[in-house]
This record gives sequence, C-alpha cells and structure tokens, in this order.
Amino acid sequence: SIGSMISLFSVILFMIIIWESFISKRMLIFNTNFAMIEWIQNFPPLEHSYSEIPSILSK
Repeated sequence: SIGSMISLFSVILFMIIIWESFISKRMLIFNTNFAMIEWIQNFPPLEHSYSEIPSILSK
C-alpha cells in the first residue's frame, strides 16, 4: 500500500542520514559547557531543590 511505501522510504532515508552523519568528519557547530546549574542538578529534582540556593564549587 501507499502507507507502507512511504514508511519504507522514510526508514531508508533516515538510515542514510544516520550513516552519513557517522562517516562525515564535520566540525561541531554547538559546543556547550556543562558546568551550568541546570546540568548539575539531579533529575528528577530533589524535594529541597527549590527551597535552598545551591552552592557551586569551582575546580
């Protein structure tokens, strides 16, 4: 059917995009520093996360 053909084409295109991303040696566009407070906190946040100011220690 048409739906299965569209699904097959989409999966093949997705696999080509994934393969191309693995074999290409492109430079990163977005590089972030994970020392921000959003990345330090636990997930899900602990019960006292919003009632106390967290302390950040620099190394």
